[in-house]
Amino acid sequence: MLCVKYGVSLADVERNLDVKSLKVTRRKGDAKPKFIEKEDAAKATPAPAAKATTAPVTPVVSDGPKPRTIGPNDKIIMERFNTKKNSKEAIAKCLERPIQKSADIMNLVTPIVEKVKQEGNKALLELTAKFDRVTLEDPVLFAPYPPEMMQITPDIKKAIDISFENIRIFHEAQNQKDTLEVETCPGVKCSRFARPIEKVGCYIPGGTAVLPSTTLMLSVPALVAGCKEIVFASPPGKDGKLTPEVVYVAHKVGAKCIVLAGGAQAVAAMAYGTETIPKVDKIMGPGNQFVTAAKMLVSNDSNAMCAIDMPAGPSEVLVIADKHADPDFVASDLLSQAEHGIDSQVILITVGMTSEEIDKIDLAVHEQALVLPRVEIVRKCIAHSYTIEVDTYEEAFKMSNDYAPEHLILQIDDAESYVDKWC
Repeated sequence: MLCVKYGVSLADVERNLDVKSLKVTRRKGDAKPKFIEKEDAAKATPAPAAKATTAPVTPVVSDGPKPRTIGPNDKIIMERFNTKKNSKEAIAKCLERPIQKSADIMNLVTPIVEKVKQEGNKALLELTAKFDRVTLEDPVLFAPYPPEMMQITPDIKKAIDISFENIRIFHEAQNQKDTLEVETCPGVKCSRFARPIEKVGCYIPGGTAVLPSTTLMLSVPALVAGCKEIVFASPPGKDGKLTPEVVYVAHKVGAKCIVLAGGAQAVAAMAYGTETIPKVDKIMGPGNQFVTAAKMLVSNDSNAMCAIDMPAGPSEVLVIADKHADPDFVASDLLSQAEHGIDSQVILITVGMTSEEIDKIDLAVHEQALVLPRVEIVRKCIAHSYTIEVDTYEEAFKMSNDYAPEHLILQIDDAESYVDKWC
């Protein structure tokens, strides 16, 4: 009646609605399942992963890798490829790492490093408040460390002590104590001998996960080598405190101090030193893309005079498995790196396995992933991780050597016999 009163026709109404429809956007509709999943998880205590007993999951098979997401209600399985069914180009695409925009990251990291270099502790405290949301009075903790900061359970203490000794024995065997001398031609002798680096910095990641294992693997070799000063750097928790396992390891190896910071700012503090933080000669340890960028930046600065171990990329693993492999073990190997970060990648190469046998691995990955506290990270990692089916071990090892993974795990019969020939 109002339209007739004001002379608006039905065509005018339709035209107006058509214009408005062009401005309408639709949400993905994936918000509700996330809350439902959290409610279900709160009501029930997850059971530990068991042997695959239920029906196999439907494998994801494609002509080539395509961008995909794994939602909260989707199966957490890797896209599957076969060297006989898929093209060489498709297989090659599977073995490409996730793209890292290093130039953009370096632009973000450079001003952080410069700020710490110029302002020292003041900058470190400001950046820790900004990035870690923690207000500290002092950015460094010196030894001896208070016993209350090393409160860990007897089981964890025992595990750290055993790991410490195992790592010490292994690296003690590598410690070169004798001088190598070679007479290259009559009267000309060349020698090589090892000397410890005087001051080393150990970066222990925090953020989404703290790794006491990394703390040990970095600092125990430095202790065995005879480094005079060991400096730790690890971001504090939301309460402003350090992880007690990290402090306990620092105590065991005799670390001089612990820098309460993470990211690029921690790397800069150790590389250049501050009013209270000692400058080191070499920085070791993994971290996210910002930590890696900062390490590369300071290592290229001749004024820093600070070396690094390597510009580590995202964590990755390649597992070669055959019909003799235990599906649960293979799944655990894959997830051990998949949970590191969303930019991690895991690759499974199966040798002469049937679809049903691979299904069991897929199912084990899915079931184990669901009980991990970092399952959301795993979903994003598995979305760009792949299973590749091959017929021969030779083909599997050639593919592995071309990919050159950070971690290689052989879940095959008589694995030792392949090491000298292919690895």
